[in-house]
Amino acid sequence: MMRIIGADERLNEPRGVKALLIGPTGVGKTSQLHTLDPSRVLFLDGEAGDLSVQDVPVDTIRIDDWQTARNIAVRIGGPNPSFAPTSSYSEAHYKAVGGALENLDRYDLIFVDSITAISRLSFRWSEQQPEARSERTGAKDLRSVYGLHAREMLMWLHQLQHVRGKHVVFVGILEKVTDDFGRFVEYRLQMEGAKVPREIGAIVDEVIVMEFLDFGDHKQVRGFVCTSPNPWGFPSKDRSGKLDQTEPPHLAKILNRAKPTPEQ
Repeated sequence: MMRIIGADERLNEPRGVKALLIGPTGVGKTSQLHTLDPSRVLFLDGEAGDLSVQDVPVDTIRIDDWQTARNIAVRIGGPNPSFAPTSSYSEAHYKAVGGALENLDRYDLIFVDSITAISRLSFRWSEQQPEARSERTGAKDLRSVYGLHAREMLMWLHQLQHVRGKHVVFVGILEKVTDDFGRFVEYRLQMEGAKVPREIGAIVDEVIVMEFLDFGDHKQVRGFVCTSPNPWGFPSKDRSGKLDQTEPPHLAKILNRAKPTPEQ
């Protein structure tokens, strides 16, 4: 039923930050788990690249296929009433996979590592579907594959976006794109397809780039770049308005600063 949510009720609702943490391979994105309270974090591991955090006592779900990714998203985000009963993320899907994830209230933060790897699972699943093949020849139709993949990934992201009471951090690889002559074009989230990297900035609250930064003294230090425009041309974003252009690389402090409070 539709109802008006009063101003006081809305301001006092628990709410979390949805953040995209991106950077080059090896900069230490996964290691940001060390800055968090492991007893309050659920680690969604899509890369099997957790050697750097093997000493962190964090609860983990490993994602090895696209159906598992969808099942986890509906068990965390709950059913979406706008979907038909036969669709993923519907009430029927939610009940079929066991309802809410066990002990879900225990976690304040969902750490997804990485959205780059999970996009490959979505793409692999999409290219195996009947609608990704030409009706005339039966051959794989790449345009259909990429279209289905984009729809699947955006629905998955929106499902986790609506987990209002928890932080959700999506880790991804930042790619430096150049033209045929080696000239810099842009920085882009490394994923299968182009549609999701273009639209994900509107889905998340924060886009944080982790990189080795040079402030003109020829000394490179790890840091977060949190706002745009910035001297490096990184696709950063701060919806909270509380973050500086550069911040020390400490994810827990960033999330606490960006989190909306009833006093806002």
